[in-house]
Amino acid sequence: MMNKNYSICFISFIFLFFYSILNFIFMIYFLMNDLIYFLEWEIISFNSLNLVMSILLDWVSLLFSMFVCLISSMVIYYSKSYMQSEMNLNRFIILVLLFVFSMILLIISPNMISILLGWDGLGLVSYCLVIYYQNLKSYNAGMLTALTNRIGDVLILMVISWMLNYGSWNYIFYLDFMKNDLIMQYIGIMVILAAMTKSAQIPFSSWLPAAMAAPTPVSALVHSSTLVTAGVYLLIRFNILLVDMYFMKILLLLSILTMFMAGISANYEFDLKKIIALSTLSQLGLMMSILSMGFPDLAFFHLLTHAMFKAMLFMCAGVIIHMVNDIQDIRWMGGVSLYIPLTSLCLNISNMALCGIPFLAGFYSKDLILEMVSFSSLNLLVFFLYYISTGLTMFYTIRLIMYTMIMEFNLISIFNLYDEDYTMLKSMLVLLFMSVISGSLLSWMIFSYPYMIYLPWNMKMMVIYVSMVGGILGYMVSNMNIYSINKYLMTYKMSSFMCLMWFMPNLSTYGLVYHFLNLGQNLTKNIDFGWSEMYSGQGMVNVLKNYSIFYSIYQMNNMKIYLFSFVLWIFIMLMILLSI
Repeated sequence: MMNKNYSICFISFIFLFFYSILNFIFMIYFLMNDLIYFLEWEIISFNSLNLVMSILLDWVSLLFSMFVCLISSMVIYYSKSYMQSEMNLNRFIILVLLFVFSMILLIISPNMISILLGWDGLGLVSYCLVIYYQNLKSYNAGMLTALTNRIGDVLILMVISWMLNYGSWNYIFYLDFMKNDLIMQYIGIMVILAAMTKSAQIPFSSWLPAAMAAPTPVSALVHSSTLVTAGVYLLIRFNILLVDMYFMKILLLLSILTMFMAGISANYEFDLKKIIALSTLSQLGLMMSILSMGFPDLAFFHLLTHAMFKAMLFMCAGVIIHMVNDIQDIRWMGGVSLYIPLTSLCLNISNMALCGIPFLAGFYSKDLILEMVSFSSLNLLVFFLYYISTGLTMFYTIRLIMYTMIMEFNLISIFNLYDEDYTMLKSMLVLLFMSVISGSLLSWMIFSYPYMIYLPWNMKMMVIYVSMVGGILGYMVSNMNIYSINKYLMTYKMSSFMCLMWFMPNLSTYGLVYHFLNLGQNLTKNIDFGWSEMYSGQGMVNVLKNYSIFYSIYQMNNMKIYLFSFVLWIFIMLMILLSI
């Protein structure tokens, strides 16, 4: 059984890896020759009914498919070791493959119907993967994930119904010349809302940290290149339609607030996987905000660079969690760099790429985005929130490194800390290589001309200033000697508001369902168990029961006593009458 599972693992890994290389070769060819292929495959033709499957191949879809396949192949190879004690490894690999297939279907679709198939496939398979460990927490998280994503599915269905007016669902043909049409404006708003649910923008953010109930390899896949990036990718495709819409200004505000909220919440969180999930949420806010400002190429660039180091970050977190007896609380870790140096190396480099340290992958996209923000004519609120959120990224990253790497070891024993699981290390080292080179590689390929942004010295250095301040604050807060800062930051009201993502999980679960459930309980108590029960089943039972009790008295053995007393009473009456 184990050999069969491993063979499926290995075949899936080989297939996805070589498919990603093939995609890369085609992408270079398409980019150099400026090609776009629109393929249509007629599935059924019956009288006037035509069922056609259409595929759009250009350098964007091929490049993104290459990244998805490369990361998923590494995740499957990593799972071979990470999930080795799993009885149903076969089922797990098949679910991951379904997930990847749904994403690729969404990437290559110029048609709303096939987009819906990929979009809904992502939602369904993500539910199956979140509830994989089958406990109460997983079921709750899975239901929250599925129901939030269903909002996006419904909006895509509404887009499909609105597009019936145009005679075809190939949206790619209508974006440019129909963008002033009122119906097309409605379609644009629905697409933006659907993308906000999938990419977990405020007010739909609460499902993303909850989805951490899934196995760690799934988290590495979901939070890097598949589920959460589907919304960003859809907006990149629809960008021609959306670029002048007023609703994009609202999206800009919401996405910047998402970035800010995720950065603050990550500093109050102690669960290792949730900290990384909140950093994903922060980066998604960054992508959506730059997209809403009208720079889809920059959003796509950051989407790709972020995918590499975020997948590696989750893989490193999985190794550490495995080694400290499956504990995810960072307060129980510390000093692990002494025992697992190679994993620590990967973790630190991915963290530095996340912070935008120069010449790693994250720097090329993040620095460019922040310079474009400085260059744009935005108001002061947007400008400050951008830079504060960048500082907060450094803040929670340094805090994470301090708790896991530098401070003293806090676990009970260290007997199982080892760095010799070469299966997991190989997959991490491939992503490490990509995390270092992918930024410069993509910046040379995507942009046909170099972006040269001229700014004053202090504006140019602003990213470094806020990063340094964030790093110093992260060190001070995580260093337990400075007790007063911790004492102020960790007061109950402050920490509960910040740690609970501005009470968003409460609003999206308890806040929504409490009144409905309470109403249902009152209706049940007063109607089902109240008046309707009294005047129907329960009332009839009571009447019949009382009659049966009454009649059962006559059916007892005391009948002769009644008869005797009756005769005695008659005899007494006769005696009285005779005496008169």
